[in-house]
Amino acid sequence: MTQLAPLVEQKSSTPRELIAFAVGEQEFCIDVMSVREIRGWTPATVLPHSQSFVRGVINLRGAVLPIMDLAVRLGFPPAEAMGRHVIIVVQVGSQVVGLLVDAVSDILTVSDAEILPPPDVASDMAKRFVCGLLAMEGRMISLLSVDNVLPEQDRGDPQ
Repeated sequence: MTQLAPLVEQKSSTPRELIAFAVGEQEFCIDVMSVREIRGWTPATVLPHSQSFVRGVINLRGAVLPIMDLAVRLGFPPAEAMGRHVIIVVQVGSQVVGLLVDAVSDILTVSDAEILPPPDVASDMAKRFVCGLLAMEGRMISLLSVDNVLPEQDRGDPQ
């Protein structure tokens, strides 16, 4: 069983707050507890020889913040970053990372019972990143596992 299963299998009645956002034509959400802040798009300084989904780095109040293009990380075409794009600053282990997304759309309050498991026919990449699905108001929103969006060697988790 993968480490994603406990997120879907636990059926507590405690509501969870999720922040919903768009990447291309798709809607995703992450647990609001992993979000440190949301800020407008700031052009990033490119890092030579970085992975394709790393957009570069920005200065966040004196700290170097790596920016990941979430579209590329999820297998979509790169985002054409403009003024309407936002950076969701998340904490992943001991690492703070900015996720470039098209727009933040909503704060959702859901119970664990409303989170459906991803289908068996989903690709391995989708299963690695998507830990659940929400059917809300006629739309399907994918719940991302923030821990799995960042490559293991970059998480900064204690060994």
